[in-house]
Amino acid sequence: MAGQDGGHGLGVDLGTSHTVAVLRWPDGRTRPLLHDGQPILPSGVFLDAAGQPHVGRDAQRLARADPGRYEPNPKRRIDEPAVLLGDREVLTVELLAAVLGTVAGAAVEAVGFLPPAVLTYPATWGARRRETLAAAVARAGWPPVAAGGTLLVPEPVAAARYFADVLCRPVPVRSALAVFDFGGGTLDIAVVRNEGTGAGGRTRFAVVGAGGLGDLGGLDLDEALVEHLGRTIGAADASVWERLVRPVTASQWRGRRQFWDDVRGAKEMLSRAATAPVPVPGVEQALHLTRDELESVITPLLRRGVLEAASVIARCGLSVHQLAGLFLVGGSSRVPLVARLLHAELGIAPTVLEQPELPVAEGALAELPVAVPAMQGGAGMPTSPAAVGGAPVPAQNRGHAAAPVAVVAAPPAGPTPPGGPTVPARLPGPVRRPAVWIGAGALLALVGVVVTALLYLNREPYPGIDFAPFTEVDRIAIREENPSALFTATAGKRAYVAYQRADQRLEIAVLTAGSAKVERWFTTEVAAERWAWIKALPEVLLVRADAITTSAPRDVIAFDPASGEQLWSRSVRGDDELYFFDDHVVLLDATADALVGIDARSGDDWTLPSPKGDYDSDSAVHPVRTAPEVGGAAELDGDPALPNRGDEPRLVQVGADDSIRVVDVRSGRVLASRPGAADTDDTVLAYEGQLFVAPSNDGYGLARYDLATLGPPTSIYTAPDKSRRPLDLEPCGERQVCLLENAGSDAASTELLAVRTDGTGSQEAAWRRAVPQARDLQPVGEHALVRANPGNPVSKLFSAGGDELLDRDGVAVRVDGGNLLVFAEDPGTYSQDASVAGVVAGSGALTELGQLKQVNTASCSWNTSVIVCGARAEFVVARFTAAGA
Repeated sequence: MAGQDGGHGLGVDLGTSHTVAVLRWPDGRTRPLLHDGQPILPSGVFLDAAGQPHVGRDAQRLARADPGRYEPNPKRRIDEPAVLLGDREVLTVELLAAVLGTVAGAAVEAVGFLPPAVLTYPATWGARRRETLAAAVARAGWPPVAAGGTLLVPEPVAAARYFADVLCRPVPVRSALAVFDFGGGTLDIAVVRNEGTGAGGRTRFAVVGAGGLGDLGGLDLDEALVEHLGRTIGAADASVWERLVRPVTASQWRGRRQFWDDVRGAKEMLSRAATAPVPVPGVEQALHLTRDELESVITPLLRRGVLEAASVIARCGLSVHQLAGLFLVGGSSRVPLVARLLHAELGIAPTVLEQPELPVAEGALAELPVAVPAMQGGAGMPTSPAAVGGAPVPAQNRGHAAAPVAVVAAPPAGPTPPGGPTVPARLPGPVRRPAVWIGAGALLALVGVVVTALLYLNREPYPGIDFAPFTEVDRIAIREENPSALFTATAGKRAYVAYQRADQRLEIAVLTAGSAKVERWFTTEVAAERWAWIKALPEVLLVRADAITTSAPRDVIAFDPASGEQLWSRSVRGDDELYFFDDHVVLLDATADALVGIDARSGDDWTLPSPKGDYDSDSAVHPVRTAPEVGGAAELDGDPALPNRGDEPRLVQVGADDSIRVVDVRSGRVLASRPGAADTDDTVLAYEGQLFVAPSNDGYGLARYDLATLGPPTSIYTAPDKSRRPLDLEPCGERQVCLLENAGSDAASTELLAVRTDGTGSQEAAWRRAVPQARDLQPVGEHALVRANPGNPVSKLFSAGGDELLDRDGVAVRVDGGNLLVFAEDPGTYSQDASVAGVVAGSGALTELGQLKQVNTASCSWNTSVIVCGARAEFVVARFTAAGA
């Protein structure tokens, strides 16, 4: 195997359900890294009441007592910033770091220090997901490898290494190998080509095509088996099945999880036996599942995987017979039917091992440099793990908070925008100041016009609120004990509150926000396992159900707030995305791979297929922002509380083929398009009449397009060095945008910078300010709000000219373009006393508003005078302005 003389090494396959690591010793021997005596570490994380994470089998055991504190599949949450565990929101990057830290601790125990490491990732992951993984690596305290840093390698490249180097199967130069990676959460398929000898005399493998099914993995086979057995259980005792499907008590949740575990165990046993028992909580006699039953249930699902494999291979311009092999990896490949179907329907005999979980981790070791310099600081001496973000840190790496990360054979990032002729364009600020027309009238009229114009031009476009300490307006009682979810929303002078009832339906009240007067109550006709959110549009209230698995359908329902009547309902999936406009909702349908525009009142819709690319990656959607939107209220995550997308609502779609197009939201008509202009992982801002694109690669540039034509772009900014990458992009003043930018994965290096958009600059930043550990950027009228330090939040506010107006502990949210509320702590779903302050953006003047007692701060919403929050048994409405304001 390549790298035999390179000393110790660690290869890690961070999986959806399980994580596998393989150690290499200086003599070239390899062996799996053991956890509790097992080579496979469950990837689940449990957060105890003290905030301490537990990983693996310990997490599984603890979850039986308190399932709400357990996340079984952190990798599946890669696109979510945080996950609710018990009464705390935990950053997804911290969950991943906890798993990697557990691996690091086991490696330190095995060899005395943390060896140079290589970590794998799916070939279809874009730059944003890889950055999240890199951040988790840094939080886990992994040491750098030589000068390049910890290596990130695509999973199919690592699998190809194992196939060629360990199994000694021939893959001739320019020949290709298909890798069928069937894991717990996803099916990833890739074609990897031998590109010949590279640096160091090693064979270079590159991904030439990739795809897969994000909704097909071992978990989905388990779900199909659960539903199959459920028909038998429900026919015998409907109450038993109801408890398993819709658990309410902690014991019922434990029973549900145990049942799923037993179904999974039976599936695995049927790889070796003809029948397997499945105990049912609350039933004396166990069910028996046969291999024939298993195969009849899962065959339709696996056929989808076979068709996807054929499609990926064909898109690479290859026939199956041109491949050097078909290699099956991932734990779910152990199901015998997988190999049989692939052989029968593709005509090629797959290679599958007794332990298909191991090849990716072991193959990754071949990507480590052959010669590894001796580590500094006593690398060969035993060290004790120290916790950093829940992860052990080897002694030689303490003090290196963010090790550099090198990416090997990563999918190509979007192209750097070419320079071109300047497109005449203007980025309007939050207020369009009308020109003053002077006619040949009388002198008094002229003076009146001039005085009026001067007064208008000098007024503050977003006046400050007259903040005052909280005055409770009223409390709205919840009609039953212990509701399982609380939601609020505001829309101008109207507010909404909702909670999940014991019968799983959603109870909703419409309020007059200023007085907290209840206009009406109404209830959804359908029940749901849980509910995700409510969203207020100007004339419609939307609610969405939720489900545990991504593939399970869930309802989006529209109501008329004036009557409480249901207007329409539509079924969506967990990986579908929704975008909101004044009178429309746009759905990015992942299954159909299409945009669907829905009239918010009538439910009438249009469908527009998404652009196809070489890979089966999703497209990205960016609503065209407007000045009134960034001057209105925002939710906790920064999305507009009440969409205000203008009279001609549009969106920009970045296709899987790297094209961009502008779409009319009301008709679905494509207004303009341009090929090869952006990657789906690029940082993109569509604001008023312009589009800004910053490729997510090192040493990027910022390009500006005219939205009306999408003609040749103008380059308006170039990063000063190749270590720079964009994190976020927002408007921050007239003819100006602001960027969050950092150097690689080093969060301490993050800066906020302003770029002129009118072509008067020199492709350099107008100004820069250090904002270490920044996690997001939000526009506040003509100001820029940076929120930093997750877990110990800090909010900073900067003027359009770069003056720091606010530096305050806590999480700031936009009330409107001139005002903020600042929560002293990260909002969460648990009940707490929440201290809040009001801030006038223009001056930074701060008013302490007092405390909201025992509220669920994650449920809060607000307008420019009142805040509405859920509490344990009621909803609280409190005013934060002076009387009469």
